Amino acid sequence: MTSYSTEMQILFCAIALGIVQMIAATLASVFARGLPWAAGSRDEPGAPLGKFGGRLDRAYRNFLETFPFFAAAVLLAHALDKSAANSALGAQIYIWARVIYVPAYVFGVPFLRTLVWTASIVGFLMVMSAIWPG
Repeated sequence: MTSYSTEMQILFCAIALGIVQMIAATLASVFARGLPWAAGSRDEPGAPLGKFGGRLDRAYRNFLETFPFFAAAVLLAHALDKSAANSALGAQIYIWARVIYVPAYVFGVPFLRTLVWTASIVGFLMVMSAIWPG
């Protein structure tokens, strides 16, 4: 049986979180714009998503902005066999911050949203610190 690092396990969780966010944003779009628009060619702009639908969509898009950096850092740490306590903690900070970010954004908690976004950045920087040469 293969044992995976904490960072790799959390990368799996981050993928799952991204899928959940994608589904939530898609459902919000279908609810606001209708199934014919969603199933169509989308040549014309859709109806506004509304407050919560728009926030779900923006939270998902924000996830897409941070996830590639996190994934790359985890995969590099794994490939270089550089997993360490600091990188494992960083990965945990990243995922919990991203989980908290969604409701903080959807319910409009501005300072908390910024704080947890910053925590997620600190988390993946902690993963990167494990692979820094030197």
